Amino acid sequence: MKLPEKFIAETDAFFAAHPEMPSEGFYESFDKVPLHGVRLSRTKTVPSGHEDLLRHIDPAFEKADPVLWCDGGYYLSEDTDDTRKTGRNPLYHAGVFYPQEPSAMLPAQVLSAKPGEIVLDMCAAPGGKACRLGEDLSGEGLLVANEINYERSKALLRNIERSGITNSVILNENPDNIAKRLPGFFDKILIDAPCSGEGMFRRDRSACASYEKYGPSSIVPVQKSILEAADICLRAGGEIVYSTCTFCEEEDELMISSFMKAHPSYRIILHPEIKGITHNPDGTMRIWPHLNRGDGHFCAHLVKDGENTERKPLPGFVRSKKPLKASERRGFELAREFLSEILTDEGFEKLTRIPFTNHAGGVFLIDFDEDLFRGLKVCKTGLYIGDSRMTSSGKSVFDPSNSIALALSKDIIKPERFLPLGLDDPRLERYLKGETIQVTPEDNVTSKGSVVVGAGAAPLGLGKIEGTQVKNMYPKAWRLI
Repeated sequence: MKLPEKFIAETDAFFAAHPEMPSEGFYESFDKVPLHGVRLSRTKTVPSGHEDLLRHIDPAFEKADPVLWCDGGYYLSEDTDDTRKTGRNPLYHAGVFYPQEPSAMLPAQVLSAKPGEIVLDMCAAPGGKACRLGEDLSGEGLLVANEINYERSKALLRNIERSGITNSVILNENPDNIAKRLPGFFDKILIDAPCSGEGMFRRDRSACASYEKYGPSSIVPVQKSILEAADICLRAGGEIVYSTCTFCEEEDELMISSFMKAHPSYRIILHPEIKGITHNPDGTMRIWPHLNRGDGHFCAHLVKDGENTERKPLPGFVRSKKPLKASERRGFELAREFLSEILTDEGFEKLTRIPFTNHAGGVFLIDFDEDLFRGLKVCKTGLYIGDSRMTSSGKSVFDPSNSIALALSKDIIKPERFLPLGLDDPRLERYLKGETIQVTPEDNVTSKGSVVVGAGAAPLGLGKIEGTQVKNMYPKAWRLI
């Protein structure tokens, strides 16, 4: 492919200044077929074994080919059709796997969120890294996923919902505003920074045109600003992972060294245990398309010195609890009735330990103080259960959200309320298209009321059974065309 002349000149200069870095085959790598990968969710119910699962994702699957730097990451065969392996696959809709370029799997693995931590993904859309962080939290702690671009924040929200993450807040904010509102609040921060995108050249030919129009000079000030905001947000003893999909030294190693010079409290964490990547002498990491099995990527893991002490009250934070209106109380009651209909007693008790909250008629389960985010543009908080409304006849009804189905596991759903459709069952595709489907006595489900429809053992969506017919409740915006 034809590469930008400025990129070639700067890359030649980089290799000349770093003779320890092999350059042979670098430019030729841009003419090779891009690698495709998937990351399997570790919180979703899957068929027995990863190989069985991969067979349903990749028709050309022969044997598991793991991504060395990501737990649960796998390469797909080069001739796998994109549509088959992503958008039309029921397991994708159920959140069992996330299609992700292999190199992009590295940053979240490096940050390694732990249950109970408060984690910020500063530039989160479309959400692959945020979903991995949410899985690592295992429902304990808090994930704040931010995207400054409103349209891209919609994709982020959809992917967070698909993954079944319940302890999350999705923001549509400028990093500086987050820093002003939440100083010293986060244990860990991921910055997958906007960059010149050189590592995407062979995957996205339009990236070359964008590079020629903007280039590193326009994006470096933005990256510096984001790092400064992250420093304000981070607690003493906290960690930052900074990553880009570019080869540009000014956006990568020099960006980190400049930041550390301005903030001497930071040091780099080494990761010799991560295999398959290139480790730089300064402790940062790279993925080179001619040396490693992925597109171009840079990653640095920083820790902020200091004792990780108890969080101080945030400036301007005043907790307020308004009394519930009658309509809000009724919404909570209807939500509990719906949950008790589909969940086992143990599942109902476990889920409803989380407090109910009302937003404009919607009922949410939120296991944190939502007032923390007052003044910020919030797209979603917690787990959306559904909406209560009044019919024309004056009856209160509850419309459950599909989000709740995706947040459940098979073991807490009443057996008679779960309809697991085999991955080769033609009813599964019809359900994803929004069609009414039929049940038989062999399905062993209730003859009336709400059910959770599964892609195999993985909950996928909701339906309403009347006799042998299942009224489809899968959201119109998510249906297959």
